[in-house]
Amino acid sequence: MKIILKENIPSLGYKDDVVEVKDGYGRNYLIPNGMAIIASEAALKRLKEDQKQKAHKLAKIKADAEAAAQALEGVKLTIGAKTSSKGTIFGSVNAIQIAEALEKLGHIVDRKIIEIKDPVKEVGIYKAFLRFHKDVSQEIEFEVIAE
Repeated sequence: MKIILKENIPSLGYKDDVVEVKDGYGRNYLIPNGMAIIASEAALKRLKEDQKQKAHKLAKIKADAEAAAQALEGVKLTIGAKTSSKGTIFGSVNAIQIAEALEKLGHIVDRKIIEIKDPVKEVGIYKAFLRFHKDVSQEIEFEVIAE
């Protein structure tokens, strides 16, 4: 019997795979527990259409991420912070401040995608990584200056 899996099953396959199983395993376990559906002609057409739409959506999301990363290429930020006489910052520079500085330049970026590897506690030049998509990231340089 051919079935379409609705979830990942380690010994059988991944979600949306069409697999061949014994009749009893399919009818008595997989289908009643909601793990699979019978691979009828209509179900196969629906699966193919869903995969096509999902691929189109994912391609659009990736293209938008690439465009946003391209727009930030070569951008350098200057962030002012209150410092001591030795150049040490009171507190630290974080993703929120970088997102606000980008917004002033006209780039709206969610602060959750900004990664700073090391804590920024002194005046100087640092790098931040923006992860727009699992395959698309952009590195920007920012300078912390004393206010």
